[in-house]
Amino acid sequence: MTKYLKMGRGAETSALAAVAVAATAVLLAHPAFAGADGTFDTALLKFTDFLEGSGGKIITVLSLAGGVVGLASGRFSLGQVAIPVGVGVGAGTGIPIVTSTVTATI
Repeated sequence: MTKYLKMGRGAETSALAAVAVAATAVLLAHPAFAGADGTFDTALLKFTDFLEGSGGKIITVLSLAGGVVGLASGRFSLGQVAIPVGVGVGAGTGIPIVTSTVTATI
């Protein structure tokens, strides 16, 4: 035998209200366009300019100084040379690459 679920008046009203809210949300929704928002453009521009300019140079010099101090302490490792080079390359060319990749993806 099959048993049927009997809904009371309150359950029917709640279900009808939920359907009405969902239908209203669908009808009143506005389309969203990725990349059309310019909220953080000013901050992104300032940060990018800082890293591509004097900020990137400062970070590279500090990294190089850390590598030189490590070399002067008598313990040589390839990381003391490779890390400053990587930081310099990352600061110089990494920012435009990341920015163009994110812009192309979005």
